[in-house]
Amino acid sequence: MKRSVPVLAVILALVITACTQLPEGITPVQGFELQRYLGQWHEVARLDHRFERGLTQVTALYSLRADGSVKVLNRGWDAARGTWKEAEGRAVFLGTPTEGRLKVSFFGPFYGAYTIIALDPDRYSMVCGPDRSYFWILSREPRLDPQTLEQLLARARALGFATDKLIYP
Repeated sequence: MKRSVPVLAVILALVITACTQLPEGITPVQGFELQRYLGQWHEVARLDHRFERGLTQVTALYSLRADGSVKVLNRGWDAARGTWKEAEGRAVFLGTPTEGRLKVSFFGPFYGAYTIIALDPDRYSMVCGPDRSYFWILSREPRLDPQTLEQLLARARALGFATDKLIYP
């Protein structure tokens, strides 16, 4: 029985590490400036996941915490329930603060990758998770101009994301 504790600890460490991996062939943006990224972003497109299923008018609000980490407040309208759904998390950098690679936690010690792969801090952000099943296109405005959106979609397709399965809330 005593051997199972170290084995479980190793398995848990591997699972936690896997959630913050960088997908193969993906490069985070360089020259990232957190101060310019803070503020509100609107979700333009996403791949489906249960934690956002059915939500529309989704926003993410990023603000600086006193300890230097980032407060993440995600919010979306749940039409089926007629209520807003919110989740508050904490993000910290993986590596240097000039690289758009963070880890975000909404559940205690469990973190997921948040990798910014395209960015114009005044207009749009393209983000992925630890693998290609997590993907978002964000905008400073509720809508992104069609030309920019198509350019981002083309880049996402080239990087191997399933753009034909995107949801446009």
